[in-house]
Amino acid sequence: QVQLVESGGGLVQAGGSLRLSCAASRSIFSVNVMGWYRQAPGKQRELVATITSSMNTNYADSVKGRFTISRDNAKKTVYLQMNSLKPEDTAVYYCKIAARLGWDKPSLDYWGQGTQVTVSS
Repeated sequence: QVQLVESGGGLVQAGGSLRLSCAASRSIFSVNVMGWYRQAPGKQRELVATITSSMNTNYADSVKGRFTISRDNAKKTVYLQMNSLKPEDTAVYYCKIAARLGWDKPSLDYWGQGTQVTVSS
């Protein structure tokens, strides 16, 4: 079973920055799409950003120009640099990866446990 370990969340004032990290804990044959999602209280989980194995990125309109997603394939780690944070960015942030555990295994989605990001006004 793949375990994703997230870190980097916390409390920050509006206008501040945080960097989230998500590392896969075991050997993985290949990783395709890696991404970040978030869920605010009383709201559905929403996509924040994704990055493919070819480094193509996609962002939610609400974070374009402020957040940057990146990945280190050797470390099987995905990052989310968050700048110019706003109170409406407050949420639990989850990473998700689409990975194969062997050449003959299907691609499956794996989720991190979530990390709280709180932006005060």
